[in-house]
Amino acid sequence: MKLVKATEKEIPLIQDLARRSWENAYSDILSDEQMEYMLSTMYSTEEISNHLQSTHYHYYLIIDEADDSPEGFIGYEHNYENGTTKLHRIYLVPESKGKGFGKEALLFLNQKTLESGNNRIILNVNKHNAARKFYESQGYTVYDEGVFDIGRGFVMDDFLMEYIIHKL
Repeated sequence: MKLVKATEKEIPLIQDLARRSWENAYSDILSDEQMEYMLSTMYSTEEISNHLQSTHYHYYLIIDEADDSPEGFIGYEHNYENGTTKLHRIYLVPESKGKGFGKEALLFLNQKTLESGNNRIILNVNKHNAARKFYESQGYTVYDEGVFDIGRGFVMDDFLMEYIIHKL
């Protein structure tokens, strides 16, 4: 596996990977209407472009080196809070799950977080998303929960998780 920094030209690929992942991960959790609304707002070309222009926000494509195929992506933001990096997005297409890509991407994030001067990573995960178990297996813990209004009568009902990187 390798991680490749995404640029503006990869926005359509990120959008495709997000859709493929979301259709698998959220089909039993979110209504079709909420999924379409979230994909169209959170993954609009303008939204991703704005992220890519920020000095603190980074997208990397997760590439399977065996066949040079894109398997997913990770999007995170350094200095989201003091000393904290926020993992906004990590998604893998269904056929690539269980191959260690997610674990390697989180290890990469740990390294990038320390390089930025941060030592804490936070994320939101839907309360019904099985990904919570994956994050817990990687040392993340729930520190709070919240219901966030995202517009059009939709909410995100999430656990807030964190990981503290202990420097050696």
